Order: sequence, then structure tokens, then C-alpha cells
Amino acid sequence: MEIIATYGFELITLAGVFGLFMAWGIGANDVANAMGTSVGSKALTIKQAIIIAMVFEFAGAYLAGGEVTSTIRKGIIDSTYFVESPELLVYGMIASLLAAGIWLLVASYLGWPVSTTHSIVGAIVGFAAVGVSSDAVNWVKVGGIVGSWVITPLISGIFAYMIFMSAQKLIFNTPDPLGNAKRYVPFYMALSGFMLSLVTIKKGLKHIGIHFSTSEAFMIAGAIGVVVGLIGVILIKQLKADPKADKKMHYASVEKVFAILMIVTACCMAFAHGSNDVANAIGPLAAVVSIVNSGGEISKSAPLVWWILPLGGVGIICGLAIFGRRVMATIGEGITHLTPSRGFAAELAAATTVVLASSTGLPISTTQTLVGAVLGVGM
Repeated sequence: MEIIATYGFELITLAGVFGLFMAWGIGANDVANAMGTSVGSKALTIKQAIIIAMVFEFAGAYLAGGEVTSTIRKGIIDSTYFVESPELLVYGMIASLLAAGIWLLVASYLGWPVSTTHSIVGAIVGFAAVGVSSDAVNWVKVGGIVGSWVITPLISGIFAYMIFMSAQKLIFNTPDPLGNAKRYVPFYMALSGFMLSLVTIKKGLKHIGIHFSTSEAFMIAGAIGVVVGLIGVILIKQLKADPKADKKMHYASVEKVFAILMIVTACCMAFAHGSNDVANAIGPLAAVVSIVNSGGEISKSAPLVWWILPLGGVGIICGLAIFGRRVMATIGEGITHLTPSRGFAAELAAATTVVLASSTGLPISTTQTLVGAVLGVGM
């Protein structure tokens, strides 16, 4: 208690620096997994993907990152074991941030795509089990998190399979692929806009004091989805079909349409990734700030300090800008066999799965979810 009272500012500063370092590692490494399909399918260049990711990763982190943060900071370990010595929990959270951050730095330097969720959850479980007792770990919650790492790729793969098969049936396996693409692709765009806006309205706007009921959120998100769909109609009308061209050329034109669509899904994926993975950096930081501000009391429900989510968002975009190109290039080159239509299905399915999981507070692996989606379109 005395240490917290005497060195509270220093502990928060140290946790803030390590939290920023961890967020930097997420930006440098894990964002490449989120944007890899867009780069691999040639829908976006690496530079374009980085710019889109910067904007939407920060938006997702700030507007929808709070639910998963709650799980990371107080759901993985049993805080009752630290009531008598809260400084141990502070030290453990700081150590977890540093350990996971160093691992991400090494992986990013070597160009290895790794899961930041696995990294931070493993670090927190490690410090609690070794530093205190295995009983200090909330194994039921950890079991649920680990189970989600198995279930979410499966769900994402099923979503991706359904989306891609619908595109095959409605567009590709028809006498007029390009005409049907112009007809149906705006609906896919509307779905993407609806999903992105729904999570922002329902989970994000409460951070700035705006609250909507579920029915209001669905109505507003539906209206935004319609607007996005209408924008899609305008964009796709610019594509002109050559009546003399053979069907292969029409397929190429359809893939151009899906390349446009992938820009929308890339935004969705970046937003979803930010909403889920920022918690990996700021969850432990939030725990430290909460304990220090309460004078050593470990509270079950402490408000998230306003500056923590933006700090995580800034760290992510800095890591992406400085170091993200290396890993993104590796991911992009590794999945160049993806066409825009397959990449779209994988990205939309993964984004939907990640956003749904984030809204329930489950810290899932974006990497595994996207891999599951890619496998789904390959079935």
C-alpha cells in the first residue's frame, strides 16, 4: 500500500510507457493480419492499406474497445488473491505488458505474424500462476477465452463460406456476371456499412456520452447501410461492360467490382481489429491506473479513464506507420492467390466475427479468425 501511495505517479507512467510499447507492437505486427487479405488480393497497395488502417484502427480502439478491456484487466485473474498486496497485481500487469511488448518487437523485426491476444493473455496467466498461485488464475474464464480461439475461426469460416457461395450463385455462375455484380454488390456494401455502424452506435458512442436503445441503433445503422449501398451503386455504374468481350473478361471486370468492395471491408476489418486488440495493450494499463487511483483498492467496477483508449489507439497507428510495412509485406506475399471476391468474403466474415466477439467482451485472436475465414472461402 505504501509503495502505491508513494510511487503512484511513477507506476502509472511506467505502465503507460509499456502500454504504449505494447500498442506499438500490435500496430507493427497484428494489423498486418487484419489488412493482409486486402494487400494479398491486390485490392489495396501496402501504402493505401496502412492509411486506411491508421484511421479505422484508431476509431475502433477509441469507440468500441472498452468491453474487451474490461475482460483483460479483471477477468483473467482472481483479484481476491491480491487484496492484501495490490502492489503485486500492479507489478504483474506492468511485467505482462513489457514481456508481451518485447515478444511482439522480436516477431515484428523478423516479419513473423503472431497473435497479440495469445501474447498478453499468456503473460497475465504466467505472472499470476508463477508469481502468486495457480489458484489466482480464473481458469473458467481462461478456458472460455481459449475455447473462443477454437470456435471463432470455425464461425468465421462458415460465414466466409456462406458469403462467397452467395456471390458464386448470384454473380459468378450466371450468364451475365458483370450485370449481376452491379445489381448485388451494393447489397454487400450495405451489409458492411450496417455492421460497422451498428457496433459504433451501440458500443462506441457511449464513450462520448451518447446512448441509443437497441431499436434506435438498428434503425440508424440500417439507414447508414442504405447510404453506403447507394454510394456503391454510383461507384459501380462507372464500370462499362464490353458486349464483344468474352466471359473471362467479364469475370475480370467483376473482380474489379469486388476490389472496390474490399476497400469497404478493409475499413470494417481495421475497425473490428482496433475494437478487439487495443484491449491487449490497455487492459493491464487500465488495471494499474484503477488500483493506483483508488489508493490500492482493487475494485470490481472502475470507470475507464478517458486518456487510456486514445493512448492505445495512438500506439497502434505509430507502430503501423513505423514498422508495419515489413509484416504486411510478408502477409501480402503469402496470400497472393486470393482474388478480390474471395478476399472480400474472408474479410467481411472475419470482421463480423471479431465485432460480435468484441461486443460480448471475448478477447479473441484476429489472426486465427482471419485464417479461419480464408480457409472457409477455400472450401
